[in-house]
Amino acid sequence: MKRRKIMVAAGFCLSFFLGTLMNLLYIPGFDHHQTRDNSVQFYGEKQHRVAGDSQLHVRVTATETDAESNTKSETGSLQDLQLQIRQRYDEVLRYRRRQSHGFDRGDSVRPHERRRLMDLEPGDSWDPVKVIEKIDNRHSHFQNAPSSFLHTNSRTGFAIHSRSINGTPMLGCSSIDNVTNVQYLGSGYTKAVYKAVLNRTLSVALKSVDFGGHDMEGCVKKYDSAGDCYRLASFKIVKEMTLMERLQHPNILKLYGYCYQDNNDIRDTVTAITELGSPLEMITLLQTSWEERFRICLSLVRLLHYLAHSPLGSVTLLDFRPRQFVLVAGELKVTDLDDASTEEAPCSPATPSNCVMEFPARNFSLPCQRGRCVGINEKRNLYNAYRFFFTYLLPHSAPPSLRPLLDKIVNSTGELQWGVDETLVEMENVLHLYKNGFYLQNSTRTHRAEYRRVADSSIPAEDYRCWPSHQHDGCLLSVYGIQEAVAVCESHVQCRAFVLTNQTTWTGHQLVFFKTGSASLSAAKGRHTYIRMAS
Repeated sequence: MKRRKIMVAAGFCLSFFLGTLMNLLYIPGFDHHQTRDNSVQFYGEKQHRVAGDSQLHVRVTATETDAESNTKSETGSLQDLQLQIRQRYDEVLRYRRRQSHGFDRGDSVRPHERRRLMDLEPGDSWDPVKVIEKIDNRHSHFQNAPSSFLHTNSRTGFAIHSRSINGTPMLGCSSIDNVTNVQYLGSGYTKAVYKAVLNRTLSVALKSVDFGGHDMEGCVKKYDSAGDCYRLASFKIVKEMTLMERLQHPNILKLYGYCYQDNNDIRDTVTAITELGSPLEMITLLQTSWEERFRICLSLVRLLHYLAHSPLGSVTLLDFRPRQFVLVAGELKVTDLDDASTEEAPCSPATPSNCVMEFPARNFSLPCQRGRCVGINEKRNLYNAYRFFFTYLLPHSAPPSLRPLLDKIVNSTGELQWGVDETLVEMENVLHLYKNGFYLQNSTRTHRAEYRRVADSSIPAEDYRCWPSHQHDGCLLSVYGIQEAVAVCESHVQCRAFVLTNQTTWTGHQLVFFKTGSASLSAAKGRHTYIRMAS
């Protein structure tokens, strides 16, 4: 009986382990490529260069595949694949040709002075139609290679010399020939992202089609044409670059440039060069100060307001998840635009279901006017902002006097009672109250103790932890002024002194260290210490 129980328990543990492993591997968007140990080795990272060649190299470790398979699996029609490529091309072209709605905040250069977004050959404009026509049913041999740029020969003729966005020259192939410190960051269904350093000074993100990603693998398996499948996938990057160029906003990742390269199998593989940000970690954000969390939510609302009134019309982010955003110097920026869309669902009295937005927790029905669902793009963005960001980041540990306003924002966006315009007004109002100290309560009450001020001094030791703090191993908080610092100190049992630093946050609030004593008091120019006197 005992042996039987042991066998049953062992079988249960094994089945649980296998089930967990299968769930992880088949979660949509799960990046199983991150376990690759030696699949992507950048020669530049180890300073290995081929003599006389200063181009970017990648060593690809891939298993050899059969030259030709006599028994091919069922494949799709190449005509169907060409149709998909044409449809993606048409989408990019619509964004390129769409006129501004009277207030284009993007590139101020006049259309006749602009060059096309891409250059395939020196002196020629990049035309997606020509790219499509150049696809000649060549069935290049597809190797099961991991995400990489592969061994490339950068075509310096593709580098842009006169192209600029808002007066800033765009980077080209020559800029990434000698990149250093290349690191693989991750990949999704279509793209792989790398971090690299240009000219030993500028850190950027390099985005390219992931040859081992879901899109490429699934397409090649179905259509048996790596070249055509690459063209289909690459239009997502081209679309993203087009939107980054047209939509100029502080909360949209900057496009620095692009490059076309030839690899061993496929011509004109595209690499986008963009601003580099750090990924959002929601668990980490929950441990940060309310001021920083409010900044992220305010950045998001400002972005959604711009997208609702963009030069291209109302833009919706169909793949709206925290992983599509990054932080750059504390500001939230959207990094993934290949699933953005300006199309609004058509409707009619006979098809009211077209105007129903379905979410896991609830659904919303929007009115149908003039054949379109009114505000569906704006409302979809706003509700996603509520369920992914506002509910977690806005109210918790906020100043007590601001909590009713923040609760109203959360509830009104969660019920879609407000649009993005009203939401932005309320968020800016909260910012105004916070920046100017109007959130402080009982400012006239007397304090329990007196404090002795010591100018140009600090207390290096005698720290204690508090939450939420700007510094994890101490108690570093932001305050509007001395009175708030005194109130905070008197609310902490451990506090016996505090140090006003000469640093401020993005709202202008002063950073203050709170201490358990003043035994380690020492000179520090620009800082001022307040020591609590015995009552």
